[in-house]
Amino acid sequence: MREKELRLALVCYGGISLAVYMHGITKEVWHLTRASRAWLDGTDLPDGSAAIYRELLALLEDSSGTRLRVFSDIIAGASAGGINGVFLAQAALTGQSLDPLTDLWLECADVEHLMDPDARPLSRFTKFWAVPIAWMASKRRGSTIDETVEAGQRDEVRRKLSNFVRARWFEPPFGGATFTRLVLDALDAMELSERGPVLIPAGQPLDLMVTVTDYRGYPERLTLNSPAEVVETEHRLVFNFRGVGQTGASLDELPALAFAARATASFPGAFPPFTVREIDGVLAEDGRDWPGREAFLKRQLPHAEAIGGAEDLVMIDGSVLANAPFKPAIAALKHRPARREVDRRFVYIDPKPGLRSIHFSRDEAVPDDQVPPLPGFFATIFKALSDIPREQPIRDNVETIANLSQRIRRIQRIVDSLRAEVEERVEKLLGRTFFLDRPTAARLSSWRAKAQTKAAETAGFAYAAYGHLKLANIVEDIATLAATLTGADNANLRRRLRSALWEEVRGRGLDRISPVKGGGATPEAIAFFRAHDLRFRIRRLRSLARRLDERVEAPGQVSDAAVTAMYKAIYEGLEPYLERESSQFYIARGASDVGWPQGADAIEHVGAIFEGIGALRDLTAVDAEVDERLASALALLPKAERRDMLFAYVGFPFYDIATLPLLQGEGNDEFDPIKIDRIAPDDATAIRGGGAAESLKGIQFNSFGAFFSRAYRENDYLWGRLHGADRLIDIVASTLPEGKSPPPGALTELKRRAFHAILDEEEPRLTRIGDLFAELRAEIA
Repeated sequence: MREKELRLALVCYGGISLAVYMHGITKEVWHLTRASRAWLDGTDLPDGSAAIYRELLALLEDSSGTRLRVFSDIIAGASAGGINGVFLAQAALTGQSLDPLTDLWLECADVEHLMDPDARPLSRFTKFWAVPIAWMASKRRGSTIDETVEAGQRDEVRRKLSNFVRARWFEPPFGGATFTRLVLDALDAMELSERGPVLIPAGQPLDLMVTVTDYRGYPERLTLNSPAEVVETEHRLVFNFRGVGQTGASLDELPALAFAARATASFPGAFPPFTVREIDGVLAEDGRDWPGREAFLKRQLPHAEAIGGAEDLVMIDGSVLANAPFKPAIAALKHRPARREVDRRFVYIDPKPGLRSIHFSRDEAVPDDQVPPLPGFFATIFKALSDIPREQPIRDNVETIANLSQRIRRIQRIVDSLRAEVEERVEKLLGRTFFLDRPTAARLSSWRAKAQTKAAETAGFAYAAYGHLKLANIVEDIATLAATLTGADNANLRRRLRSALWEEVRGRGLDRISPVKGGGATPEAIAFFRAHDLRFRIRRLRSLARRLDERVEAPGQVSDAAVTAMYKAIYEGLEPYLERESSQFYIARGASDVGWPQGADAIEHVGAIFEGIGALRDLTAVDAEVDERLASALALLPKAERRDMLFAYVGFPFYDIATLPLLQGEGNDEFDPIKIDRIAPDDATAIRGGGAAESLKGIQFNSFGAFFSRAYRENDYLWGRLHGADRLIDIVASTLPEGKSPPPGALTELKRRAFHAILDEEEPRLTRIGDLFAELRAEIA
């Protein structure tokens, strides 16, 4: 059985009270990944949408012969999307429930809970002069409430709107400490829930990026030609968290997660700016410890620590500058381990595509033949501070991903074009070998060495450029690793360490990759690459896996057992190389005892760093183990396929010399085109069309609508789950290879059953929207 991974890189937009809707979607992502884990483990799930997803995976396996695992290993969020991202990432790593976040949104995301105690009207006479304003906003004929709120909910909305309008003016009405405590309470409740299976594969990293805006900004030095250096003010902050799939894992301490969630959701004007002192005060009042506080601030706010401490840093909503945080998610793609075939998707959640927070009301509509009036004073300020930076198109991000995918396809075409010539060269090099059809580990090692030498010699001048590119990658990787292992904890020390490593490289004569006369590589370069060229080994096995994929897809007589054994040999061979990319590998093996000094002293002993890392890597021994695995698996293949795999493995240096410069030295680990999917009300039409306007309530009051009514929140949460199920079934089904499809009508029936399962699960909890349940059951039926 072939195995394949559908990896979701989630990008969660901001949306103020539409956070409730987005939570419904992320909860379906959680259920899908739970179903995937249960399907692989052979365990059952209780009734609900997760059970339907499990049936979906079984259906796709029957249709394609491929077992699919689904998980989200990259999550980037801003504002409301950042909060949902924090909880989803923690749930994926711990196997804990997302229900505490559901309770937070439904019960506590209300103006009466969020309002700062000092901002509440003390009585019905408080700011009596503001009552006409509240009346005008809520009671005038044709108001938003009359038009959009069900009759049974209008009194609640009017009462809360009146209190909101009569709250303190010129200061944020919502309480910062109040919200911080609510987030902490939800994280605590999640921590107390039962831990289930980890939803990330063992050893797989999960990256969470949460955007924040530094209100005052911090200085960033830029190097120019003239003047040599300038200072710019940078306001963007990205809090990065990484966890690894393993039992007992966690993203970080709960106060750290609450810190990120509160900071990213400091919506200007509604919440006060967030500060370190705020969370310190909450923790002190509650008697909570935060052991990792200093390390967290030093890691996430290095610029603030460098100028005297983070206590005075003022942070506001992450969506002010990056409402669609694609860039951090794209950056996280580098060096992702891929132990089997990968279908990488960027899935972005947009709760209100095409809708702006500020627009003309019906009373202000302008006929087509008239020029609309210029925006007023307050509208201009609000637009400048909020809408424009928050709602820029994502075209640049989409084009970046499209260009990356196009580059990958181009490389694949080049590899395909080179195949005949490379196989001819390898056959000429090894074709007379009597034992070609009987590879052993020793023979594979010998043939690899011959092919690498021949590829270097025939490449001519091109090999020098290729070799220097590999050398630069290796040295930069070692510099990053050495900075961690030697305690180089500031930018200046890391820069000096990197310079010292390059001096050591030049001192060893590695600045000349090729000899003066003849082709190929110098003995010094060969020895260095054998000891340190980790990426080459990973690229070689990934290339072999892709070639095996092509052979499996092509008609042939290869048995499932032989193919499975070959896949297993390749991906088990990848494991030790991938482990050596992480600093944790060296730390776990006593890297600090290898013998090089720490801190600034390490700069004087960089030679020991090279030798120490090389000794811990021991790549020659790993190569021998990999050759042993591959030789055993190759023996099970028919002669033609065995030779094909052998030529792909041995001949890889020829391909690599041609393609690595085109990849700018990166060599993506997930060497497949990236696809982009969107989850939005406009896309989920299986039940009802019309987009957000026909389904969501939170879009009212400048996207604050769901804060004014429990019924609004229940409505949006339910639609989030339904829309999430609709789109996720489509996305999972789209992983089927071309020419493969489930039986006609199968997906429609699965969607229908998933919708009913969600309604059955949520109806006892969502007690304010009984009419909606009746409408939905009729529409689904």
